[in-house]
Amino acid sequence: MKKIILSLVLGLGLLAAGSAVMAQTDAAATAASAAVTAAAPAAEAAAAPAAEAAASAPAEAPKVTVDKGDVAWMMTATLLVIFMAVPGLALFYGGLVRSKNMLSVLMQVLVVFSLICVLWAVYGYSLAFGGEGKVFADLGKIFLKGVTIESLADTFTSTVKLPEYVFIAFQATFAGITCALIVGSFAERIKFSAVLLFSVLWFTFCYVPIAHMVWGSGGYLLGKGALDFAGGTVVHINAAVAGLVGAYMVGKRIGYGKEAMAPHSLTLTMVGASMLWVGWFGFNAGSNLEATSGAALAFINTLVATAAAVLAWSLGEMMTKGKGSMLGAASGAVAGLVAITPACGSVGPMGAIIIGLLAGFACLWGVSGLKKMLGADDSLDVFGVHGVGGILGAILTGVFTAPSLGGTGKADFSIASQVMIQAEAVLVTIVVSGVVAFIAFKIVDIVIGLRVSEEDEREGLDITSHGETAYSR
Repeated sequence: MKKIILSLVLGLGLLAAGSAVMAQTDAAATAASAAVTAAAPAAEAAAAPAAEAAASAPAEAPKVTVDKGDVAWMMTATLLVIFMAVPGLALFYGGLVRSKNMLSVLMQVLVVFSLICVLWAVYGYSLAFGGEGKVFADLGKIFLKGVTIESLADTFTSTVKLPEYVFIAFQATFAGITCALIVGSFAERIKFSAVLLFSVLWFTFCYVPIAHMVWGSGGYLLGKGALDFAGGTVVHINAAVAGLVGAYMVGKRIGYGKEAMAPHSLTLTMVGASMLWVGWFGFNAGSNLEATSGAALAFINTLVATAAAVLAWSLGEMMTKGKGSMLGAASGAVAGLVAITPACGSVGPMGAIIIGLLAGFACLWGVSGLKKMLGADDSLDVFGVHGVGGILGAILTGVFTAPSLGGTGKADFSIASQVMIQAEAVLVTIVVSGVVAFIAFKIVDIVIGLRVSEEDEREGLDITSHGETAYSR
């Protein structure tokens, strides 16, 4: 009996203790709930200003990067363009003239290129890329004012930049080789001093504004939507028109059309053409400004378009003359390089091959049929190759950029509209270059004269202009 009573007492005690614990837990929970309920409005009130502050704070600017790979590629591309000019273009031209004028052409290419690189740093870069404007930029960066090792230049990606010095150097080589191209039109009879003075005038009042209009911020042709990836208008058409004007104004070589004026070394011409092809990869793929798939596209297009043009020119010669010549194959390579230049970053490889094939045939006609029609003594066929090839390439850029033809254009790309824009860019370049070249040649003729004497021309410019010869006699 005692055990039963003790068990009941123990059970009632445990029950009472459990009830007390549960009561305390419920009370605590109720208190906690009340505290949370009371704290919620306070938390919301505290969070509201923070949320408003976060909403009103400006978004964090994208991080700008300078990629070492891009910098290395662009310095390499710049070296390749220098290689195009000296020695590439110099040897290509030098082999095409008579041996008595070999050094004069080498000297003109070397010194003109050097002169323009200096002028580019002094004021050319500032006027072309130093600010906004439809035709010129401004002189805010004259003498490279404000440019330091810390200053950056834009690429085609908003968050990727280049050291500005690299961009300046790369663009300087474009200006230099453009002016050097012109000397081929009046080789073997022009005064050395006349070449230099003309180069200064034409560079200042033609190359710089055309470069800005096509590539510079706010440029007129850029605003119109003209496509020129690496210089079809800026370099090739521009130089070719100036050269043609020069060929007319300097006059024909003594004995032209009556005496043999065959190239003195096609071996050197082949070497020069090969150097041009190698260097052109820097010219075209470097214009992408980044070591990306865009550069790869320009690279392969430069390869296949040039190869196609070599085949087309050689085939054209075999069909018309019965034989394909080494000079023709080398000229075909240059024709293909010229024609693909404006299109290399926006067309597909198959489009590039078609452009190359058409350029080979068209430029063959340019140095034969068209040259006779024009009646000018364009000594080294600058207009026939760079003019015809440049115009063809610029127009066809408007065709093969279409995505339906393998290009990189947007889905709503209109071939007809783009071709009209390309035609306007070509026309503007021809008019500006022709007018400026005519005035510049006139000024040079009045100030120092354009042409050497008949006696000096017959003896050769190597001796009469530079006091040396290319080969020992």
